Amino acid sequence: MQKPQNLFPTILALALAALMVWSGIAPLDRAVWYAEIIPVSAVFFALVLTHRRFRFSNAAYLLMSLWLFMHTVGAHYTFAAVPFDAANCLLAPLLGEGRNHFDRVGHYIIGFYAFAMAEWLLRRRLAGLPLALFFSLFFIMSVAAAYEIIEWQYAVIEGGQAGIEVLGSQGDIWDAQKDMLADTLGALTSLALFLLLRPDRQRPFPPSRE
Repeated sequence: MQKPQNLFPTILALALAALMVWSGIAPLDRAVWYAEIIPVSAVFFALVLTHRRFRFSNAAYLLMSLWLFMHTVGAHYTFAAVPFDAANCLLAPLLGEGRNHFDRVGHYIIGFYAFAMAEWLLRRRLAGLPLALFFSLFFIMSVAAAYEIIEWQYAVIEGGQAGIEVLGSQGDIWDAQKDMLADTLGALTSLALFLLLRPDRQRPFPPSRE
């Protein structure tokens, strides 16, 4: 019988699988759903397939799952149309813009993958702590920039409303830059949490297989 801490990734995986099924039922825009669910599926299956080879800490799995959950919800509604009214009211004084901030929060949460990257580098002894932190931060910044380029190209190729919804700028000409800043701030937040928890020094998981 698995220990409770070892069941946690399985529970997250089952919850995400159920959410993905819900997301695919009558989404607001099927073309947008396909475009948004592909990266979610790719990350999800990569984590499932590598779970036995490298078991991250529960904290890393939790932080990584937050983006997967949010992106799956965004795929169903499109990011500009997700019911996020209460949170928008709370964020408006900080972020302004009079827009749906669901996608901005989603970009911030993407930065949480820096936590898992730092853990992987340190547990595999591929880098010391300072280098692992810097590399993890730059990894997220690089992914953020690449994702904005992919969104731009999809919007150009697809065109029409689907292209606009995937781009998600909501009329803001600086949307791409703000999204990349949100990714970076999320990475800095997760790396600060990493320094507090130091999961690389704990052993709540079986040794990784070489």
